[in-house]
Amino acid sequence: MNDVYAKLKELGLELPAVPPKGGVYSSAKRFGGNLIYISGCGPVIDAPVTGRVGQTMTKEEAQIQSRNSMLNVLAVLEKEIGDLNKVKQVVKILVFVNSADDFYEQPFVANGGSQLLVDLFGEEAGAPTRSAVGMNVLPGNIPVETEAIFEVE
Repeated sequence: MNDVYAKLKELGLELPAVPPKGGVYSSAKRFGGNLIYISGCGPVIDAPVTGRVGQTMTKEEAQIQSRNSMLNVLAVLEKEIGDLNKVKQVVKILVFVNSADDFYEQPFVANGGSQLLVDLFGEEAGAPTRSAVGMNVLPGNIPVETEAIFEVE
């Protein structure tokens, strides 16, 4: 397996600080011994980002925000397990897209996060099962929120 941190650097990316929780919940929860569930993370890294895809944000812009949401998911995961190289595989992601009523390309948006996982962990371990769904609104009017389940060592 590749070194995840070297791959991040190669991609010109770095993990952000762990995002603050937005309510009363656990950001990460281990279950079944080696599975970690990561609560939904938005795309906010350095500055607030808002928008509705297909209305105030293009699908290409939203795809970048999906990648940023996944970076936040990975930051939470790293805090929980200490080293992203312990990831055996990405099991599932669920991507919520703040969508205009006539926007139907949620899977395109979700590819931003999915592609990052494949780039970091490889096709076999990194390609998750996935759902991408359109939402009427998301907290703080963020464009994308992503949750995930990982299998770890």
